[in-house]
Order: sequence, then structure tokens, then C-alpha cells
Amino acid sequence: MIDLRDVHKAFGANRVLRGVNLTVPKGESMVIIGGSGTGKSVLLKCVLGLVRPDRGNILIEGQDAARAEREAFLARFGMLFQGAALFDSLSVWQNVAFRLLRGHKKRPRPEAREIAIEKLRRVGLKPEVADLFPAELSGGMQKRVGLARAIAADPEIIFFDEPTTGLDPIMAGVINELIREIVVEMGATAMTITHDMTSVRAIADDVAMLHDGVIKWAGPVAEMDDSGDPYLDQFIHGRAEGPIEAVR
Repeated sequence: MIDLRDVHKAFGANRVLRGVNLTVPKGESMVIIGGSGTGKSVLLKCVLGLVRPDRGNILIEGQDAARAEREAFLARFGMLFQGAALFDSLSVWQNVAFRLLRGHKKRPRPEAREIAIEKLRRVGLKPEVADLFPAELSGGMQKRVGLARAIAADPEIIFFDEPTTGLDPIMAGVINELIREIVVEMGATAMTITHDMTSVRAIADDVAMLHDGVIKWAGPVAEMDDSGDPYLDQFIHGRAEGPIEAVR
């Protein structure tokens, strides 16, 4: 579904991506891990076209993402942002139905509200929540609303940016289970960036480790613990000693 070929991106003298090669199979859940500042978010932004690579190609089902018609291209994606990123001035249902009320998949307002309430139910929220505002919700509920928004337009590809950041372990587990269930139900292709190894083990089919601008290791999550790769081994076990230098 997603094919990255020799993708480079620099910001001035800071070479963030230095030749990323990665294939994300259709209908599978790929989790990209790596330390803070290694370029995980930049990689996602390159796939979405929010940042243009300096070199290399990004293909979506064989189509060059850089040449795709923008609105139709973005309509294929859903996104759960870090921190949920809800609009404070909109009610919960309007947040969920944001894309359905405008743009490529615009729906009549009553239909958009009905779809929003259905998606809220799917993430375990009752219809009464629909008319509340984000400030009236707990952090875990806000994250669920963000997930409902990500799936509202039935996207083919869903991105999850640090989906459990700021959540307690129990709520993080709930969100991980929801992500896994929804991706399987929808048959969507998922791409997640995180450094939470509990999330990795819960939602990944495949794992790729990004370090120093390149993919150091990629493979099935079942092979992660016995990879033999020193970078991956140090990261997943949280060791201070190893080839990855800790910033002190």
C-alpha cells in the first residue's frame, strides 16, 4: 500500500531522513519506532505530502504521491493526532464529522451527525457525549473522540501519531485494543509512530526502527525480540548502554 524509496529530507544542515526504504503491506499494521527526534513525524508528514522530500519517491498503491490530485489523495487517509488535537470550539460530533461536513466526502448535516454518533459508539462513547465540548471530556475520552474522527470517513489508510501519549496504563490498553480491533474490522492499512513498546506489541503486524535517518531493522513483530540487531535490541529493552548514544 505504501512504498518509500530512498527518501531524504533535510532542514538546513540537519539531515533528518537519509535514505528511508520501507514497504507497508496492504491491510497490515506497521509501527515505526525510534527515539525522540529521529524523524518519525517527518516521515509521516512526507507520506501525507505536508513535507516534500528532497529526494526519493513515495508510492501509494503504485501511484506517485507527489503527482496525485491533492483532495482525492488526502481523502484516502485518516489520522489520530498526538494529544487528540480536537477543535475546542466545536462539539464532539462536529469534531468527529469534521471531514464529512466539508470537502471531498461532504454529507448533509443530519447524515454527518448520524455517522458521527455511530463512530462514537464504535469507540465506546454514548450518544449523549455528542453534544458536549472537548473541554468537558477526560483525556481518555478525548483520545477516543480523536479515534472516532480518524475513522469517520472510512479511510483506506490510518495514521496514529503516539496514540497512547499522556494516558494512564489502563486507558492506554483500551486505546491499543480499539486501534487493533478497528484496523482489522475495516481492513485498513495502519501506520503508527510510537516509542511505547506496550503499544508496539499490542497493535503491530510489522515493526520498523528508524535511527540516524534510515531504517535500521524491519520485520514481523514476532521476530523483534530475536532480531540480533544491536540498535533494535537496545531500544526495545531500554538499555542505556549500546550503539544508540543517550542524550545527557
